[in-house]
This record gives sequence, C-alpha cells and structure tokens, in this order.
Amino acid sequence: MKNSIKYIFCTLSILLAIGLQSCKEERLDVEPVNEFLSSNFYETEEQIFSGLIAAYDPLAWSMAYGQWISYVMYGEIRSDNANAGGDPSNNDQPGWQEFDDFTNTNTNTVLQPLYRRNYIGIFRANTVIENADLGTPLSERYKAEAKFLRAFYHFELFKNFGPVPVVTRLLAPAENDLERNTMSEVFTAITTDLEESIGVLPTTVSPDEAGRITKGAALGLLGKAYLYWADLDNDDVQKFDKAADAFQDVIDLGIYELEDDFQNLFALNVRNTNESVFEIQHNNLWSSDWSWFEGIDGNGILQLCGIRGLCELHPDYQAGWGFMLPTQSLNDHFLGDDGYRRDVTLTDVAELEAELIDAGVSCNVIVDITQGNPIDNTGFWQEKYSNWKSYEGNNVNGGDPNLTKAQNTHMIRYADVLLMCAEALHRGSGSDGTAMDYINIVRERAAGPGDNTGSFNTAQDLMSQNGWSLQDLIWYERRAELAGEGDRWYDLVRSGRAASSLFTGDGDKEANFSDQEHLWLQIALEETSVAPMLTTYPDASLFN
Repeated sequence: MKNSIKYIFCTLSILLAIGLQSCKEERLDVEPVNEFLSSNFYETEEQIFSGLIAAYDPLAWSMAYGQWISYVMYGEIRSDNANAGGDPSNNDQPGWQEFDDFTNTNTNTVLQPLYRRNYIGIFRANTVIENADLGTPLSERYKAEAKFLRAFYHFELFKNFGPVPVVTRLLAPAENDLERNTMSEVFTAITTDLEESIGVLPTTVSPDEAGRITKGAALGLLGKAYLYWADLDNDDVQKFDKAADAFQDVIDLGIYELEDDFQNLFALNVRNTNESVFEIQHNNLWSSDWSWFEGIDGNGILQLCGIRGLCELHPDYQAGWGFMLPTQSLNDHFLGDDGYRRDVTLTDVAELEAELIDAGVSCNVIVDITQGNPIDNTGFWQEKYSNWKSYEGNNVNGGDPNLTKAQNTHMIRYADVLLMCAEALHRGSGSDGTAMDYINIVRERAAGPGDNTGSFNTAQDLMSQNGWSLQDLIWYERRAELAGEGDRWYDLVRSGRAASSLFTGDGDKEANFSDQEHLWLQIALEETSVAPMLTTYPDASLFN
C-alpha cells in the first residue's frame, strides 16, 4: 500500500534533455511531457488511490521533524501508567521528560511535530475528498476512507490539544490565521465524516488490503468520539446512547472476536487478528534512517521502549533505549487473580531470569540498571511492544534497523469495543446487565487461554468482593486490559480523574500537575506565531 507513497505529493516532471549544441528555438518550445499538477492529477481511480495512500501515510509515522511522536507513548507517559525513562541523565529526549513531569511549555520540541503530523494528514485527506469526483463505486470508497482519516486526525488533535481548528476544505496559502473551534464544532465535524463514510465502506477487506479502513473501524471510532464527547459534555446521556449504538453495531457485524490467548496479540509477527478493529500498519520495506524522519514505516517505539541494559544473551529480546517505564502504581493495579494479564503487560528481573534459565543461559547482570534513568526506574518494563531479536530491520541504502521493525499499533481492539460499549450502556440509558455481560467476555479471556467458564471472577463477583460500583469495575478493566497501549491518559482526562490518579508518589507528576495548565497540550509557539488568533491553551468557554 505504501510503495508509491513517497512520491505522490511532488509535481511529477520529467525534463527533456536538450544538448547545448541543439539549443534551437523550435526545440525549446515544447509541450510538457509526463507532468501532473493538482489541477489535472485526480482523473483516474489509480491517481485518486495514490492520493489516498498519502493520506494514510502519517498514521504510521514514528517520528516527524526529528522527534518521536508515538500515539502509545504519550498516552502512557503522561499518565500514572509510565514514566519517561531513557538514559541516566534524566534528560534523554527532553521533550518527553517534560511531558512526564508536566513541565512542558509552548516551546516543547515535540508539540509542533504532534500537531503538524495530523494537519498534514487532514490536508492530504481533504485533497482526496475534493478531487475524487469520478462517481464510480471505487472512487466513492476512496472518498469514504479519506473522510475516516480526516475524522481520525481531528480526533487525535482534540485528544491532545483540546478544541482545535477544524479544517474540512483545502486552504489557500494565505489562509493561515486559523483559530480554535468549539468542542461541539470539532466533534460535529468528526461524527459527520464518520457517519457519511459508514454506508460506503466495506465490511471486510482482502488480506492484501489489510489496514484499509472498514465499516467496523468507522463505527468503532464513531462510538469512541461520542463517548468522549458525552463525557466532556456534562455526561450527556443521549451522546452516551449514540456511542452505545455505534459500538453495538460493531458487535452485531459478527466478524470480530477476542484472541483466545491475550499474549498472542503482542507476539512476534502477529498482525491484524480477528480482534483488530483498527490497526496501524508498520513495515520494514523502506530503508528509513535518521535523516528521513517521515520515512519511518517501522514501529520506532519497539527499540525506544525496549529494556535498556538487558543482557545480550536473552533468547528473545534485544536491549532497547529504556523509555516508557511502567510505574509501581500500574503493577499494583492488577488484582491477585489477574496475573496472566499483568504478565503480558509487564516484566521484571525475576521473569527475565526465568526466561534465561529456560533457554539454558545465564548472565552475571540480567539488566544493568546503571544504564537507565534512576529516577524513573521501578524495576518493571513494558512487554506489549517488545523489542524482539527476530525482527529484521532493513538497513539497505543506509537505513537503520532500529527504525524498521514491523509490529503494528493497536488503535481499536474488539476488547476495547466491548468495554466502551459497557461504559456507554451504563452511563447512558442502556442495560447494566448487558454491560456486565460484555465485561465478562473480556474477563474470561484475561484469565488465560482456553475455556475459563466458571473459573474466573465475574463482574458481579468483583463488585461484591471489592464494594465497587459498575463504573469502578469499568475503570479497573480499562486500565488492566489496555495498559501500555496509549489509552490511559485520555481516559483520565475525559472522565475528570487526571489529578486524582497522579497522586501516586511516582516521579514528579503530582508536584507539577495543574488542572488549569496540563489537561491539554499547548499549541507550539511556531504555530501561534503565524496564527495570532490561535490561542496557546484552550479557554474553558470552548468546551460547549
């Protein structure tokens, strides 16, 4: 899908070679050959498809403009699930250290890449939407995919920066003085795009189209958008009901199911399982290197978040750079009967040593913690995005194998759909009984592979044993199920639990956090300098 991506936004010109000895006037006065401009490019389905692939491309960027911009890392490091990590200086990747400690300002180096990545995607999606006018079924599908992508990029912008400018058309170069829209305007644009795409998108795609947007992906994102909107709009019951309807539509498609073994979702070379509703595709086909930051099609966080100082004799993992270190709070979150799910999510020295023993090797030092950040280290490392030795990086033409590892990024899993549906039913006007049924499906799988009927604590059991409300149970399940996948911070912000969650004693989070300054990211100084009406931080009046 991405093999043509690198070239389609440049004007495609082949210059005629004219020898100096042949510079006659009639030879210079020629028609352009093989030249495409925006005004004459989108005339075939193939050309529209090329534009669509360009709109997909920013989804997979691990870096942009010299900065790591992982969806997963921000949602974990900003939250109580993880700290930044890195080298012993506690200043490795300073932009991410600032995110971790809530000391970021509008000059943070990661802000503009996070912001621009999504607006580049929006521009490319708008280009397809405005030019895909052939009226054929295939071109209409391409337009529907582009509308999903435009909605996704707007949603990601909102999750990070709050109400942002909505851009649903191609802008002239002079139209750079944008200002923030209201929350309602942002979510109206998002949900409209998704609702218009759902009826056109296919329910399934062929294996060679893996990663292309489907009806289920659009319904899942629609439900998620309504869920966030309802939560932030004074617990709006009608919006929760709309979220529940969208999630139920995903369930009713009957094509998704949970992987029997939770661990298999994150195993080496496992991609696009039956649990995948929306999964960002990464590959090692391009020779990405440090000078081509937007060319990274691999999943950069495998190396970035691998175990720093790991013994090189480990049979499965190679050492990484030690970012996204799990907190003690996350380890302590898992209940005693939730050990299997915990072990898929986290590892520690004891588990690493057991793996070495099983492989018949030993190390004097299993993990040299002096190589890592002493402030952020708690003795735990994340495992869902493991730095597998068996990933073959492509270092052709100077590419860096650390940047070209091919594990996909889970954006919406079926387990997530079930838990979000349970929440929307409970907080809307739906059935709590159905909500608990959906939670129990997730809990049965969490107990381990195989049939666990009758041998796991059900939703009803946990509520009784712990004195929990159904909402307490939902919060427990979301953190336990999705830990290490990037949802935690956004769940905390939308539900008003960010401040209370950070008072855990992990790092400097609780000392620096302010509800008035840190729920949302500032828009970078580079952007507000060219758009004076664009406020750095969203005003409370925009949340209507």
